[in-house]
Amino acid sequence: MQESAKLARGERTIRISVITVCFNSAATIEDTLRSVAAQTHPDVEHIVVDGKSSDTTMAIVARYRGGLARVVSEPDRGVYDAMNKGIALASGDVVGFLNADDVFADATALESVAAAFAAPEVDACYADLVYVDKNDTGRVVRYWKSNEYRHGLCRKGWMPAHPTFYVRRRVFEQYGGFDLQYPRQSDFELTMRLLEVHRIKSAYIPRILVRMRTGGISNNSYLNVLKGNLEAYRACRNNGIPVSPLFIFQKILSRLPQFFARQVGK
Repeated sequence: MQESAKLARGERTIRISVITVCFNSAATIEDTLRSVAAQTHPDVEHIVVDGKSSDTTMAIVARYRGGLARVVSEPDRGVYDAMNKGIALASGDVVGFLNADDVFADATALESVAAAFAAPEVDACYADLVYVDKNDTGRVVRYWKSNEYRHGLCRKGWMPAHPTFYVRRRVFEQYGGFDLQYPRQSDFELTMRLLEVHRIKSAYIPRILVRMRTGGISNNSYLNVLKGNLEAYRACRNNGIPVSPLFIFQKILSRLPQFFARQVGK
């Protein structure tokens, strides 16, 4: 692969920090840890930020401690606070997240990320994602197929799949991380702020990068979907993005194709 060839020539490879946040994730976190450990990209920094789990999560993490760069287990103010802690700990050129119930699509996922950042003008990249049944991870239930970003898309409710979103660390240092006033849609606010407001340069990787179990906080009930979309509307307004209340319905409608799109390759 491209990064392996660089290593063979003695050239510096891109260091990728992968942050996994978790809380009482004993049922799934081992799959996540194995998925990161299996990556063929030669320079991966894996950081685990735990919210002081009361189950056996940390006992499982301890079995993989040799392959982890940093492990933190302490109370936090929610998933996005934990993600901000991970960003602060990261030393990689590029930072991304793999949640404790998600896995990479295959062992070459991070090689694809590194290849996108070989272009020095690229500040962020993202790819496609599939949702899988939480009890049968071999069954795909949604396909989040993305596309190249065009200015104005975010104000129509569009966003890249956050679990596939990788950003140069200096971008976080310049523009900040997750805004905790949006407990359900801080990922939307972050990607919208970076792409739409600050207009960082992004690249779309046309492949499936992550397999994500269903049941996230923002989409595990109709009420949470509504609350999340109201947060996204408020995030746009607070960032000076002119949106009308119709934005909420546009955002919901933008998700419908995910239930009908066909999975075509990786």
